[in-house]
Amino acid sequence: MTTTVGVEEEYLLVDAATGRLGAYGEKVRAAAGVAPFAAATEIQLELLQAQVEVATPVCGTLAEVGGNLLRLRHAVAEAAQTYGCRIMAAGTAPMALDSPVPVTDKARYRAMRRQAPQLVAEQLVNGMHVHVGVPSRRVGVEVLNRLRPWLPTLTAMGANSPLWEGHDTGFASWRTVVFGRWPVSGVPPRFADDTDYDVRARRLLGTGVISDIGQLYWQARLCERYPTVEVRCLDVQSRADDAVLFAGLVRGLVDTAMREAAAGRPAPDSSPELLDAAMWQAARHGLGQDLIDPDGRRRRAGDVVSHLLEHVGPALAEAGDAREVAALVHRLLRHGTGADRQRQTFLDSGPDAVVTMITDTTMMP
Repeated sequence: MTTTVGVEEEYLLVDAATGRLGAYGEKVRAAAGVAPFAAATEIQLELLQAQVEVATPVCGTLAEVGGNLLRLRHAVAEAAQTYGCRIMAAGTAPMALDSPVPVTDKARYRAMRRQAPQLVAEQLVNGMHVHVGVPSRRVGVEVLNRLRPWLPTLTAMGANSPLWEGHDTGFASWRTVVFGRWPVSGVPPRFADDTDYDVRARRLLGTGVISDIGQLYWQARLCERYPTVEVRCLDVQSRADDAVLFAGLVRGLVDTAMREAAAGRPAPDSSPELLDAAMWQAARHGLGQDLIDPDGRRRRAGDVVSHLLEHVGPALAEAGDAREVAALVHRLLRHGTGADRQRQTFLDSGPDAVVTMITDTTMMP
């Protein structure tokens, strides 16, 4: 049976006339939720009012993922147009800010602002979260332990946030750096089993430093609402078909991890310091320089990506995804990441052109 997959995406709202952020999240969410092509439950508010989030239904195929993402992008874009806005799928806000963006008026978000006001003010970052179904929390933890070494590779491939407030950060995924400042973030630790996972999560909650399970901002974690593993290391993708690519790769990694666990193969014991270094390298350079591979070796980025495709190849073939994923990976290697496209447009034409380019691309198939 095919493993199920679902995708969440976060977007920025941009004033169509000025190219600046528009704090219309609550209005756009309400309008999109009554549109004929989207359910209210598929569109949610985010921390800051210039953001909205969408969530696909549970999907069995990559074609379903792509179709639902395009449907939801168009539903939100149509609602945004009512308020003179466009939607932008970029990992960070590339434009300069005229004033702070208001926090969405929810108790949880107000509490986060009290806890970390500057971090909240700078949380104009957008991710793509991929959920893959697992049969139990025990299996989910087995999967997490086997995903850890591959999270830097995914981060490098999905880098789409080089710009911040009108300037080039020098990083391919500045979003990764911004998110890494929260108390519980980065590559998750290795867990003995699901009991160990739950005990450690409760201990973190007991410190009072995080207020709820949702603030376990690990780049992969168990989802508490659904029986899924949630991979969170990816910047949101400007093109919907790039999002489809990562849905396929993540599902392939999860399926491969479940096969290895069922066969009794031990999970890799990757050291946290090497994974941190690998993640920093991935966020800094994307695919533009060498990567640190899952064995801790420095290798050409293209070779590490090829190793990933080989690793998940049998799972992709069984799901019927091999040809589509391979074609999209080859296009990525040939044309570069979203960060590469943003940076080139910035160099050629400046930050306003980047905003136009991304908002146009967000509505492409």
